[in-house]
Amino acid sequence: MPPEFVATIVVFVLIVGVPLLLYNGLVRARNYCRESWSDVDTELKRRHDLIPNLVETVKGYARHERELFDRVASLRSEVIALPSSRSDLAQRENLLVEALSRVFAVAENYPQLRADQNFRKLMHELVITEDRIQAARRFYNANVRDYNTRCETVPTNLIARLAGFEPEEFLEIADARERLAPTMRFDDE
Repeated sequence: MPPEFVATIVVFVLIVGVPLLLYNGLVRARNYCRESWSDVDTELKRRHDLIPNLVETVKGYARHERELFDRVASLRSEVIALPSSRSDLAQRENLLVEALSRVFAVAENYPQLRADQNFRKLMHELVITEDRIQAARRFYNANVRDYNTRCETVPTNLIARLAGFEPEEFLEIADARERLAPTMRFDDE
């Protein structure tokens, strides 16, 4: 092969092949973000489906706590409504978790409720769901980190700018107080 032909192939690979590989890597990373966001969304829906059952079970024992139950139902409706951004969703979800912790506090005052099989099953499902939500959030944020790193580092950032790839938002808690786990006690101690 003549050296000019080899040089032409090398130049072609550098000019066309490398940018295509970088572009495809960005597309793949962006799709991982979208997929992992869908996982978060699925787990949040699972939580939202459990909440009405939990609230109705507790409500049967604590009729005078109507305002609290109305607040939980209202927050659930707000969260289900399409939020404007992922940070808006995170903020709404945090308010919902806070309200749920108050429902659990109400349950502490009703020993017969804590012994109720339906309540215990719902609590178990909610704990599993919360763990799954946290795992999905961590997975989503890891994908966002990887994608955003690609969008910001050389030489991929050049392709990202030219092709219009925008950074993704992390799903995070805005208020530091919300990072504290709620204290829930269901024993008689």
